[in-house]
Amino acid sequence: MSDRSGPTWRGAEPPAVALEWGDYVRAALRGLPIVVLLLCGIVVKLAVLLVERLLRGGRRVWSPAVTQAVCRLVFVILGMRHVARGPRMSGPGAYVANHSSWLDIFALNARRNVLFVSKAEVAGWPGIGLLAKLTGTVFINRDRLEARAQPKVIEERLLAGDRLLFFPEGTSTDGVRVLPFKTTLFEAFLSEDLRFEMQVQPVTVIYHAPLGAAPAFYGWWGDMALGPHLVKVLGARRQGHVEVVYHAPLRVAEFADRKALARAAEARLRSAHPSAGDV
Repeated sequence: MSDRSGPTWRGAEPPAVALEWGDYVRAALRGLPIVVLLLCGIVVKLAVLLVERLLRGGRRVWSPAVTQAVCRLVFVILGMRHVARGPRMSGPGAYVANHSSWLDIFALNARRNVLFVSKAEVAGWPGIGLLAKLTGTVFINRDRLEARAQPKVIEERLLAGDRLLFFPEGTSTDGVRVLPFKTTLFEAFLSEDLRFEMQVQPVTVIYHAPLGAAPAFYGWWGDMALGPHLVKVLGARRQGHVEVVYHAPLRVAEFADRKALARAAEARLRSAHPSAGDV
């Protein structure tokens, strides 16, 4: 989850969302079952988290399966195909992915349960904040004065064995491009306690728009309001599909510094993206 305030690159502005009555009807027919699914998922997740706390000392052993099942069912209800390919990372590590939409959360959790790294403000968002907390999201303050403390927070969670996922672009895009990676949070991977065991797995998320729709159909970025975008996606007459590509992990110990590691991760992620290296 990211900072979406204002234009995200080169003065780009998101297009206005045009909606018809049919979009609202289809959005309701899909949206209501998804809301019920999420509410049921929350109840089950809370129950499983309680059992984990009592029997496993709080270790998330079974609750990730609940998150994965809910996220997969969201795509079933949407009528949107979800395709995942590439190696499954084993051992200590973190993921980095490009960021295009609120759908990323479901797309990335549908195959592997991960803990997202998000700006602190998201914790207070109605609905989304609660879901973020229940899925174990790590909240960080992006204030420049606290920038040096952020890698330490990440390092502590990685040392605890959490699989974290970052969006290094620092913002969401229209989905048809990948922005240059910001390197600050990569510093956490290079600590003496982590670097020799740590891996970073780049993940490319590719949205294929419905037939006849603009390539940026699923992108949620800039000053685009969430409500109309939800109605547009939920109310689409026909859906496209999402492809999630997991690349071979990078061993942190092979890189001299965070900038070299970030460049390598960005290049590997871009290699599967339709933009093919365009910025």
